[in-house]
Amino acid sequence: MREARLSRSSWPAALAFMLALGALPTLIFGLLVSFGALDWLPGLLSWGICAIVALGFGALLGRDITVMARLVNALRADDDKMPPETVLLVPGMRSLGQEVINLIRTEQLRRARLRNAAAADHALLERLPDPLLGLDEAGAVNWRNASAVSAFGTETAALLRHPELRAALAEAAQTSQPVRKSIVLAVPVPRDLDATVIPVGGPTYILVTDRTRERSIEKMRADFVANSSHELRTPLASLIGFIETLRGPAADDVEAQQRFLGIMAEQAMRMQRVIADLLSLSRIEISEHQPPEEILFLPPLLERIIAGLEPMLKANAAHIDVAIPKDLPRVPADTDQLTQLFTNLLDNAIKYGKRGGRIKVTAAPAAGDQRFEPAGVLISVADDGAGIAREHIPRLTERFYRVDKGRSRAVGGTGLGLAIVKHVVNRHRGRLVIESIEGVGTTFTVWLPILSS
Repeated sequence: MREARLSRSSWPAALAFMLALGALPTLIFGLLVSFGALDWLPGLLSWGICAIVALGFGALLGRDITVMARLVNALRADDDKMPPETVLLVPGMRSLGQEVINLIRTEQLRRARLRNAAAADHALLERLPDPLLGLDEAGAVNWRNASAVSAFGTETAALLRHPELRAALAEAAQTSQPVRKSIVLAVPVPRDLDATVIPVGGPTYILVTDRTRERSIEKMRADFVANSSHELRTPLASLIGFIETLRGPAADDVEAQQRFLGIMAEQAMRMQRVIADLLSLSRIEISEHQPPEEILFLPPLLERIIAGLEPMLKANAAHIDVAIPKDLPRVPADTDQLTQLFTNLLDNAIKYGKRGGRIKVTAAPAAGDQRFEPAGVLISVADDGAGIAREHIPRLTERFYRVDKGRSRAVGGTGLGLAIVKHVVNRHRGRLVIESIEGVGTTFTVWLPILSS
């Protein structure tokens, strides 16, 4: 299309030039023939020769003008293509055309360097470990690097709506200077972020640094000291008391020594379990803000967990009914954490279910349950124990919360099992629903999002 326009604009100019060249000879030959100074036949022949020369020169000039227009157009174009014809035939135009060709090649080389530099800059921004978002002049996100997609996914709107970030954007727009703010996102899991708003003329960039891990470690240290001192004080005091007794009144009482040593061993194992669960919970909390990246097929995992609990089942004369379809969708998951989650739920069902009872483990796609998002799977663990009173259910996932403290300690509970379950579910962006009827039993249902296409 552009080539046709070039031809249409150059050939009329060449035709006009040809007519201008032929006009003066035509006038002269006409006057000479009119006044009898030249016979009409030689005059006509001479005029024809001049017309042919003018026509030929006009054609060459029109062709060179077209080629020159194409060269200028190539200089303006963004691609690196050269016109198919670059040779100019008119002597005066040839050197000018060569200069245009040299200019085109220089410009193409400059553009290639700019493209390479832009590609390198883009690759660097894409590989930044911290999330980076680009906003247009209207404040809409028009670009995100890979870290931003991984960190926020579809949650970018929640970040941009945060009052502190909106205030930072307004301040940066007024001052044209970078502005840094600390913000806290509450959903889907709490995250502590440092956001730096960087205005660059029209567009604006937001660099986000996740401080959740660092601040979680600080909080973990404080919580660990508080929780461990609270839960370890009683067994530790018991151990000290028995040691003093064994050194004093029971120093020569073999029967009392054996009884006390058994109790001391139980208290030491209790402290060991509490410390192990506290450390496990702390590790989960540190990574809770980062969604898992592994892809897991749940049926084999659940089968291995159930097989590992066979000794407990036999000791309690309990039975497990399993209904897990083999075509269950895969889920993004941390294998070790899900193993701990379902082990804790089954361990509770065995410990707190009735002796000789039945435990049901079911798994299915969530599409048939209106309480949950359809793009997920449901795994339920149900027992037929005494059940839990309604007022206790909202607090079951709190640390060290026990419905029956005496029974919990008697069966070896630390009060941290369901807290671990809650934090694992949060890290997997899932949901935990607890249903219980006193005298009938308790059902724990875990919803996990499936791998999106």
